Amino acid sequence: MLIVNSLREAFRLLLAVDREILEIAWLSLRVSGTATVISVLLGMPAGVFLALARFPGKAFIIGLVNTGMGLPPVVVGLTVSLLFWRAGPMGFLGIMYTPAVMVLAQVLIALPIVAGLSLAAIQQLSPGLRLQALSLGASRLQTVFLLVREARLPMLAAIMAGFGGVISEVGSVMMVGGNIKGHTRVLTTAMVLETRMGRFEMALALGILLLAMSFTVNAILTSVQQRGARRWTGG
Repeated sequence: MLIVNSLREAFRLLLAVDREILEIAWLSLRVSGTATVISVLLGMPAGVFLALARFPGKAFIIGLVNTGMGLPPVVVGLTVSLLFWRAGPMGFLGIMYTPAVMVLAQVLIALPIVAGLSLAAIQQLSPGLRLQALSLGASRLQTVFLLVREARLPMLAAIMAGFGGVISEVGSVMMVGGNIKGHTRVLTTAMVLETRMGRFEMALALGILLLAMSFTVNAILTSVQQRGARRWTGG
């Protein structure tokens, strides 16, 4: 059977530690990992600010963030392509079809996810917690740190969601990266190419590696999250 034979060959490729597969996997992890880190550094403060600040148009901004959480990757890819194309306004930078522009596209995908979930994490805390901290003499900055500490478990979920949203997407990185072998080819775009060529065993090997990579990262973050949950509940 095609499926059985493809799976057998896929595991053979993985056990043989194919160099091309390792290079593709490393680039995937580097691009998506970098995009996730940038999204966390920008998105978490933005989410906390939106949750705690009061200003005109706040509801509209939150609506944009929530909309961005479901932003189609192909729309992101099209927008970034128009900006960084040779004839585009940012074309002089010459980063089209490079890992740098792939990271940028993935940041635009993950940033609203991280910001939106961080916003929700802070908003779900008891309003009395903030008032209690202020009444006990805590400064505004100390109060913010306290609220973030109390919301750290769902914020870890925000990191996992952001990483999951970019490591598995194909539309934007295909459009802005070009799927160039040895340069911008990542696991998802390589899977599309191998499937189109009928090389199902290679596509399956890449898919298994993608799942393993995603599971490993999320398992580490989940372990940290659940360790914190046990301390919180006293278990």
